Formats: sequence, structure tokens, C-alpha cells
Amino acid sequence: FTFFWSHIDPNTGEIVYEHKPTDGRVKIRSIVPFIEERVSNRKRMTEHVYNPKSRAMERLSFYPEQTPDEVKAEREDLWDYSIISFENLKNEKTGEVIACTRENKLLLMKLPVFDRFVARCFQIIASAGTETRKESEKNL
Repeated sequence: FTFFWSHIDPNTGEIVYEHKPTDGRVKIRSIVPFIEERVSNRKRMTEHVYNPKSRAMERLSFYPEQTPDEVKAEREDLWDYSIISFENLKNEKTGEVIACTRENKLLLMKLPVFDRFVARCFQIIASAGTETRKESEKNL
């Protein structure tokens, strides 16, 4: 994807995407495989609880809650996974090209404009997958 700027319209509160030409390019992939892999690796816990209406024990199955550190680490891994690479993204203050490292990816995701850009790219990827699925269903 070619990087594009965005801002929030103060009157409506909606995101406005500006398609000014930039040299920055970002390679982004879908996060669905990452999430499916992480969820499949989690252990499910089960408990037997008493149901007062039926007066029977019921088996509940759930994933245990993650600690805040685990949530943060998983979110950082998600951003590192989804942003494959970027090129020609420049620091506005110094004009230097930003190197594509895990630390820089995480720092960029803290910027609202880059976060909105990545979110919009995810929307485009998801809608492209839906359109492809619809076309393949028509061909059957």
C-alpha cells in the first residue's frame, strides 16, 4: 500500500483520508492467520458449576484471562507480524528515512495517523477477501 495521510474532521468526527502523493510504501498482511494460530495454541480451561435451575452440574469451557503484560506482548507481536516491511517513510522533523525494525513498527503504531492507515489497509484487505469469496461462489 502507498502511505496516505488522514485526519479526523472536527465537525463530524469522521476520518477523512487524504490521498496526497507520498513515496512511502508499506507491506501489510492480514492478521487472521496470526490470531487463529495464537488462539489455537491457548489452553482451554474447564470447570463444573452448579446450575440452580436444573439442579445439575454443567461443564463450562473458557480461555483463561491474560495478564496485562501478556496482552501487550501479543499486541506488539501482532503489529510486527502484520506490518511486513515499509520503505521511504521519513521522519517529519529530521527528514531521515525510518528503518524497518520491530521497534520502529511499534513506535509508528503509536502515531494516530499511522494507526488509522493500518486500520484502513485491514479494511481493504478484508473487503477484497469478501469480494473474492463472492466471485468464487458465483463460479460454482
